[in-house]
This record gives sequence, C-alpha cells and structure tokens, in this order.
Amino acid sequence: MVKNAWFRFYEELNDFLPPGRRKVLLPYSFTGKQQVKDAIESFGVPHVEVDLILVNGKSVDFSYIIEDGDRISVYPVFESIDISKVTHLREKPLREIKFVLDVHLGKLARYLRLCGFDTLYEKDYTDDEIVLISSFQKRIILTRDKKLLNSKKVTHGIWIRSQYPESQLKEVFDRLDLKSLARPFTICLECNTQLINVSKEEVIDYLPPRTKEYYDDFRKCPGCGRIYWEGSHFQRMKEFIKVFTEGSGK
Repeated sequence: MVKNAWFRFYEELNDFLPPGRRKVLLPYSFTGKQQVKDAIESFGVPHVEVDLILVNGKSVDFSYIIEDGDRISVYPVFESIDISKVTHLREKPLREIKFVLDVHLGKLARYLRLCGFDTLYEKDYTDDEIVLISSFQKRIILTRDKKLLNSKKVTHGIWIRSQYPESQLKEVFDRLDLKSLARPFTICLECNTQLINVSKEEVIDYLPPRTKEYYDDFRKCPGCGRIYWEGSHFQRMKEFIKVFTEGSGK
C-alpha cells in the first residue's frame, strides 16, 4: 500500500533542492516502514545539516517511522533560536574546532590556517579518507560535494555553497561563529604545524639580506622548517583577517 507524507524544508536547507522545489510543501510517497532520516536524504539534504524535525508539530529524531498523512518540517542548525526543549539532532559541538577539507577547497584551507585553525588538506584525499579522518580525529568536514555528507559515519560537516575562497571563509566563520576563536599567524600555511617563536640568531643564516637588517621577531615551523616574520606581506594578511574576525566583511 502506497502511503503519502508532506515535507517542508526551511532556510538554507533549500539550497539542496532544485529551484522549483524550494520553500514549498513537497509530496513524498513510500511503502512499508520508512525512517524520516532516509526520506530527508532522498531529497538531497545531508543529515548533518539538519538540527530539528517536527512531525505534525512535534519534535522527533532521525529514527522516527513516517506515517501516512504526516506533515514534516525540517530545519537547519539554529544559531540564535533556543530549541533546547525539543529534540536536537546534531551531535554536541566539538570541544576543539578542527577541519578536514575536500580536494576543491585548497585556498580555503590556507585561509583557515592563516586564521589559526587546525586544517587538514591534501589534493589526493579520497572521500573515504576524509570521512575516516573526520571520524577518528573529530574533525569537521568542509566540502563542495553534497554526497560526501550523506555517509552515516559523518557527524560534523558543512556543505560550502560558494565557489570563491573569501566567501567560503565567511561562510565558515558565520556558520560556526569563529570570530572569538581565531588565533591568526599561529599555524604553518604549508603543513598545518603549530609555529614556535625563535630568536633571530637561530634563523639568521636562512634569512634574505634585507630581512636580516630590518626584522627581529621570527616564528618557525617545526614541521617543514618554514620561517615567518612580520614583513609587508604580514600587514596585508592582517588586514585580510580583520574583515572576518572583527565582522566588517559584507
């Protein structure tokens, strides 16, 4: 016997739907027992993007079995609305913000490292490797691939909407409210290792002549050996980061 239910997706969850199916009541036909989680993902919406499900006005979790005639409202992660009295679907926030990025987000990886966030990225990561790293190291997956977030093993992930790196960084800062957590210039842009302070004498043999003359404060990466100092590039990067950490971006 064919049963019918109705779904309505709210706010940014509509980004996963074709234009003609956004912000409207959508029919869903099914037979047998059907979990609401599977139904939601059949529309193309990853479960990690969902934080609240209301069935006929009552909060349910992903294991709810849909009944004939149900009206189901699906909401994204809430940042400012208190939903503590209803069923939270996402895992508790991670105690330490760390990321693993897919192959399409190399520039975003450098930006996140510039802001001081532990960010893993390799051009040859497979989807399975990303999911495994996320699971074992408790990292948030950032991806341009919606399908990657459908894995049952994924507990924390964000589908990045924009194709432009600066806009992508703003997405991440806004979604996770990272302004107060940023620690700029503390992580190596190349290998993601925590930087250490070193004396000028320790690195002087590796510095360009003008750098030896004009700069005295240095940091070094214990991983790849790269040396950092506050040259002209530093001021440009500082102004770039300020847009995101102080909220002056558009």
